[in-house]
Amino acid sequence: MRTESFITLTAPLRAVGGGRVWSLMISLFGDLAQAEGTAIDGPVLSAMMTLLEIKPEATRVALHRLRNDGWIKSDKVGRISRHSLTEKGRAESAAATPRIYATPDDGSGGWQLVLLETVEDQSLARMGSLGFAPLAPRLFVGPADAAPPPDTLSLPGTTVPDWLRAQLHTESLAIAYTDLAQTLKRLAAALPGSDTMTPLQVAVLRGLIVHNWRRLVLKNPPLPLVLTDPAGPARQSHLMVADLLARFPRPALRDLIT
Repeated sequence: MRTESFITLTAPLRAVGGGRVWSLMISLFGDLAQAEGTAIDGPVLSAMMTLLEIKPEATRVALHRLRNDGWIKSDKVGRISRHSLTEKGRAESAAATPRIYATPDDGSGGWQLVLLETVEDQSLARMGSLGFAPLAPRLFVGPADAAPPPDTLSLPGTTVPDWLRAQLHTESLAIAYTDLAQTLKRLAAALPGSDTMTPLQVAVLRGLIVHNWRRLVLKNPPLPLVLTDPAGPARQSHLMVADLLARFPRPALRDLIT
């Protein structure tokens, strides 16, 4: 595909994801170069940024920030810079990978309701790390197979009222999922076959899809399908993400030539 055509085609997806170059770069590295010993050469990264219409100075600022934050390290190999995730960057990416690349829930799992004894400052973060979403200050919901903390009351979920589903999803997040679902649907219809795109274009396309999905899906713990609207925008976004990532498999780093 011609570069100009690719840039035009992916413009709506770039607009949905916002303008934080360092965050987009995390998505690119997490999808392409998460394994230890892998790296993205400077010329390849520059070519990817060109396809994303990101200026060189913005790329340099993002790299500088990520190096300062301990996410990325840069080494010289001859006259070429090679950029790779640090141990911290790999660990953070690996922790998020199961959520980002999870297959859509088939609806067969159950759910549970968990009541804490008291409300503590760290309750929300602690319960979120265990896979539970807040319903009230001491009340959380989550998958039936998630392990609640000790000394809590856990009750198996049964019929889910509509008000419960509605309470678990904020309006702002629903709007964001709707924007993403609609953008991905239009993109999927317009994209050509993967064999007409260069490996570099496929890598950038995947990075954009992962970035837009990551920024939404990591905001809340995963909910069993029964606690969500099966026809809602979050579910539709997940189905589109899974379909597009399968349709455009991850290219090998060695094939990303400029």
